[in-house]
Amino acid sequence: MRLLRVGPPGAERPAALAADGSAVDISSVVQDLDHRTLDPGTLERVAAAVAGGDLPALDLAGQRIGPPVARPGKVVCIGLNYRDHARETGAEIPAEPIIFMKDPWTVVGPDDTVPIPRGSTKTDYEVELAIIIGSTARYVASPQDAAAHIAGYAVSHDVSEREFQLERGGQWDKGKSCEAFNPLGPWLVTPDDFDPAAAPIRLSVNGSRRQDSKTDQLIFDVPTIVHYLSQFMVLHPGDVINTGTPSGVALGMTDPKPYLRDGDVVEAEIEGLGRMRQTFEQA
Repeated sequence: MRLLRVGPPGAERPAALAADGSAVDISSVVQDLDHRTLDPGTLERVAAAVAGGDLPALDLAGQRIGPPVARPGKVVCIGLNYRDHARETGAEIPAEPIIFMKDPWTVVGPDDTVPIPRGSTKTDYEVELAIIIGSTARYVASPQDAAAHIAGYAVSHDVSEREFQLERGGQWDKGKSCEAFNPLGPWLVTPDDFDPAAAPIRLSVNGSRRQDSKTDQLIFDVPTIVHYLSQFMVLHPGDVINTGTPSGVALGMTDPKPYLRDGDVVEAEIEGLGRMRQTFEQA
């Protein structure tokens, strides 16, 4: 099942894509897609309603697509989690997941404009697989038990300002939490419709391919990440986990590094999860 939110910022309404690809309004079943409605029981009710064929059709033409989950409580990120990315940066494979947090207010729609921060010269792109939590995960017993806590997956763009991140005191949050630095979407795809084990993942800038990999390059896979994080923090419904980016980021290239500039258009996709497109504009 593919779930989405449609409408202007702060006034999105929940929708789903039917089997034939048409959109239907699910606001009669759930008020929104958020921490209250991502549990397995509610998603089963939504799926049954969509399959029933009686929900009103929704025309997506000309409409903004919002992030597929409203107001995530937190965005947890895994750093250096692709083997090919570790190779391009010359870094050792980490023994345990590298964790950092991102301001949840950075989460915006998949096609929203992203401001390049004032004073930035090193705004970078990072396409990632996002996990969206559906039920509270606290001390999950094993990676095999992680699946019960996952509502679905989405394409995420973990935009980063490398100077702020690495050269301004060594505090990653400063380079990760600028305005609109986490486009997410276009859909939340439930686990029955997506296998995160070996999905092609790609990103282009102005039509030129920069990142091209598969999720089988993940050092720590999805079940391991959810299990591991739950030993250190409680994961709540609606929380977003960015699982890391593959090779091809500007930071890993030889000089001159192709950081993003005013007017650049970034397209990111994961097969099975859809495609997003952002224009970057100088703030």
